[in-house]
Amino acid sequence: MTDQADTSERKPKAGGKTLSLKRTVESGHVRQNFSHGRSKSVVVEKKKKRTLKAGTEAAPAPAEEKAKAAPAPAPAEPAPVEAKKPAAPEAAKPAPTPAPAAARAPAAAAAEKKPARARSGVVLRTLTEEEKNARAQALDSAREREDEDRRRAEEEARRFAEEDARRERERAAAAARAAEEAARLAAEQEARSRSAEDAKRRSSPDEPVAAPARPSGKELTTEEADEDSKPKRSAGHAAPKQPATRRNEERRRGKLTITKAFDDDSGRQRSLASMRRRVERERKKHMGVQEAPQKITREVVIPEVITIQELANRMAERAVDVMKILMKQGIMLKITDVIDSDTAQLVAEELGHTVKRVAESDVEEGLVGEDDAAEMKKPRAPVVTVMGHVDHGKTSLLDALRKTDVAAGEAGGITQHIGAYQVELGSGDRITFLDTPGHAAFTSMRARGAKVTDIVVLVVAADDGVMPQTIEAINHAKAAGVPMIVAINKMDKPESDPSRVKNELLQHEVVVEDFGGDVMSVEISAKNGMGLDKLEEAILLQAEVLEVTANPDRAAEGIIVEAKLDRGRGPVGTVLVQRGTLNVGDIIVAGTEWGRVRALINDRGENVPSAGPSQPVEVLGLGGAPEAGDVMSVVESEGRAREITDYRQRVQRDKRVGTGGRASLDQMLSQLKEQDRKELPVIVKADVQGSAEAIVQALEKLGTDEVTARVIHVGAGGVTESDVTLATASNAPIIGFNVRANAQARDAARQAGIEIRYYSVIYDLVDDIKAALSGMLSPELRETFLGNAEILEIFNISKTGKVAGCRVTEGVVRRGSHVRLIRDDVVIHEGKLSTLKRFKDEVKEVQSGQECGMAFENYQDMRKGDVIECFDVEVVKRTLD
Repeated sequence: MTDQADTSERKPKAGGKTLSLKRTVESGHVRQNFSHGRSKSVVVEKKKKRTLKAGTEAAPAPAEEKAKAAPAPAPAEPAPVEAKKPAAPEAAKPAPTPAPAAARAPAAAAAEKKPARARSGVVLRTLTEEEKNARAQALDSAREREDEDRRRAEEEARRFAEEDARRERERAAAAARAAEEAARLAAEQEARSRSAEDAKRRSSPDEPVAAPARPSGKELTTEEADEDSKPKRSAGHAAPKQPATRRNEERRRGKLTITKAFDDDSGRQRSLASMRRRVERERKKHMGVQEAPQKITREVVIPEVITIQELANRMAERAVDVMKILMKQGIMLKITDVIDSDTAQLVAEELGHTVKRVAESDVEEGLVGEDDAAEMKKPRAPVVTVMGHVDHGKTSLLDALRKTDVAAGEAGGITQHIGAYQVELGSGDRITFLDTPGHAAFTSMRARGAKVTDIVVLVVAADDGVMPQTIEAINHAKAAGVPMIVAINKMDKPESDPSRVKNELLQHEVVVEDFGGDVMSVEISAKNGMGLDKLEEAILLQAEVLEVTANPDRAAEGIIVEAKLDRGRGPVGTVLVQRGTLNVGDIIVAGTEWGRVRALINDRGENVPSAGPSQPVEVLGLGGAPEAGDVMSVVESEGRAREITDYRQRVQRDKRVGTGGRASLDQMLSQLKEQDRKELPVIVKADVQGSAEAIVQALEKLGTDEVTARVIHVGAGGVTESDVTLATASNAPIIGFNVRANAQARDAARQAGIEIRYYSVIYDLVDDIKAALSGMLSPELRETFLGNAEILEIFNISKTGKVAGCRVTEGVVRRGSHVRLIRDDVVIHEGKLSTLKRFKDEVKEVQSGQECGMAFENYQDMRKGDVIECFDVEVVKRTLD
């Protein structure tokens, strides 16, 4: 609301004088800015003191002139006109006309009723008693605080002054001591100089001693004598400097506080602890005491090997000191050389440090936990591995137990993968089965199955008996130390003879219960389901005897039964959980690969959130396909998983590359022998990791000392373009086992001329590689003796050259056959006959007892009495056994 001054003239008072009112309010517009870009226009008013003048109107102020010149805006409501005291000095204003006393009394009463005004012209309202009391209390509190701050400032100033006085006294005492020391030194110097002069005077008494030169006519005054007697201050003992006064006090003062306002003499001071440290340093400096740096003892972590520079950095020592210690021990090394942990420990202990030795393999500590307490374990399903010879009915038995038809999908009717299945019986009990292949190439699969199992079911066909892979399965079971149950299959055939199987098992130290042994045997028929219930009962009975238990309430641990690379799902690993519970989202480490579990799929293709002990599941989320048989463990973080896999990959790479040390003589000879060996490079891609491993082992067994198959790359998954590029660089064929090449790989192979062979049965693959290796074998040369001839005379023929006249002494000599020239029972030449003549005619052969003429191809050094041996060479093609 804008106050508007009343500019109307009042009526003349007594004496004919008039009172004039000036404009007391000046208004203007100010724009205020707020946050978020908002603004507001505000009317600002400025009030001035109103002056009442008698007589004529005073000259208006410049602002009033402008206000009169401009039309005044209409006020919202009229502002009251109040009388004010004149703001100008009294000397500059005319004295007002005194009013009568009767008129002054009401004016004084009205002035008492009017509210008080501030000097700025703002009207102040009357304070209440509460507000007055609150203001009085606030003022008292402020005064008390100011008094307390003043007392504290005075106390600090007094303490600082005492400290300055003490330091000044110490400086004066130090200066006095320095002066006394200088005087003593000057007196000693003067005494030495006087004694030197006396000695010189005594040595030459006739020569007068020259006195110091002084101005002529002047004698030594008392002041000069006193000045000469004073000790001279040496150059090294200067007078102590006076303390510096405050500088830039106005700049340092900063914001004005109550303490600074009442204590103008207090400047910025150093802390008391800083002063004490300075005094202590000065005292030790005067006393000549130097503080030796304290030795810091550290715990140094030393790996198996470490460089000298790294060891020095970990100890915070100089590398030169480390090298000096090694030189004292007779070891001359550079700063970048590597030393073993024992030497590093000796050096660290010599320098006073403690040592903590670690190995690079310590990253795997705690990965596999300790065995759980017995009270924490709970019963679990037994793990049963089905083993036996090829085509003895292992997969058919599992089909009958699972009520499925797995065997119908096997290529060639044989199992070439290791599978894991869980069967739920009618009683509610569960049994986990592992199906292993029976082919000879899958030895490692059978060994892996025997290691992770609780019970081995040995399947033997009643009509076939014990076969080589049956014997191998028995050996694996004995090596793993697991109990065995013999399942005599194919009892539905008329030619089946279970007693024959039991007798043959006795030759391999497998005694069944019928013969007084401890191995249970069950006669079954997987085709019509005979005896399956008895086999299940035998398995459960054996599991009850073993008391198979595990702790499900812990981090999961298991083993990779099989691994493959699925085009749609990526790396997939079949995991058999041995203890703990594997959940979706866990971070797992399997061999040289790690990942976060994205999904768990059971043996029936169903997604499950978790998998407990003895439950086989497929795990999705690994970074790559691990090796079959690798241990799977759950870790707490990705960093630890990456650290473990990096270490394992580095160890694997070092094994593959080799140590690179000096080779022995035997190694050099074997390397030379291997250089002469012919190699067939191949690239193997299989559907699962276990099959790829079995193929590599089968190809390694085919090699001989002369030829061998070298697998330059093996992996799980389809044939890719990178495989074709590698095959092009190494000139190697690509073998695909139950996999196919994508379109890009096929086009690249067609352009590069690389052969890609596909196989679904391992028999065919092994036979083809064996045939290829057989073709690389050098053929065998067989010699057939024909006859001997003796040279009787040498004839020189102009067109033919030298011709040997011979007599056939044994056998027959044929033209074009191989011959050897023997002189004194030593073979001189070996070649072919170019000419065979009987008199003047060319003949094909000459019989024993006849004479003939013979000439060699590209050889003329024949002598009388030499023997010519004639033979044929037969080339025989070799094959691998």
